[in-house]
Amino acid sequence: MGGQIAFVDFLHSAANDSAPPAGLTGALQALWYDHREQWDVAHNLAQAAGEKDGAWVHAYLHRKEGDEANAAYWYRLAVRPTVSSSLSTEWEQIARALLAGTD
Repeated sequence: MGGQIAFVDFLHSAANDSAPPAGLTGALQALWYDHREQWDVAHNLAQAAGEKDGAWVHAYLHRKEGDEANAAYWYRLAVRPTVSSSLSTEWEQIARALLAGTD
């Protein structure tokens, strides 16, 4: 299920709030913390989220880290192709899909 908020509100929260909005999935919380440059928190949340959504965010985080081999592993678990777009484009794509519940 999606995060029940609009993308613009999610983005505003990540830029301005001290904690993520209530009710977000673990994968969305991971993206929220990543937007705040808290990679370790984001990584732990993505890993704990499990399933395909968590694996998708986990893949993105390892790609951001520069660990392409590890990212490829997580993309496979997420049943997603590896990505070559910009990191910001991928972050937005994942966030929009998870918020809409169209993962």
